[in-house]
Amino acid sequence: MAKFSEQEDGAVTVDWVVLTAGLVGLGTIVVLSLTEGVRHVDSQTGNALSNIEVQEIVFDFAD
Repeated sequence: MAKFSEQEDGAVTVDWVVLTAGLVGLGTIVVLSLTEGVRHVDSQTGNALSNIEVQEIVFDFAD
């Protein structure tokens, strides 16, 4: 058991796995925290655009 605990061959791999998992977790937290704000802006934009009347543009080149 002592010989096993002294070996560090896989230590770098474990470090990268822990670092990557931490970054994925942090990214998930950021995305989840921004989701509600984006939905609010999305609904406001949709409401604003649905109330706009688009006028028809007529090109008369007969003159």
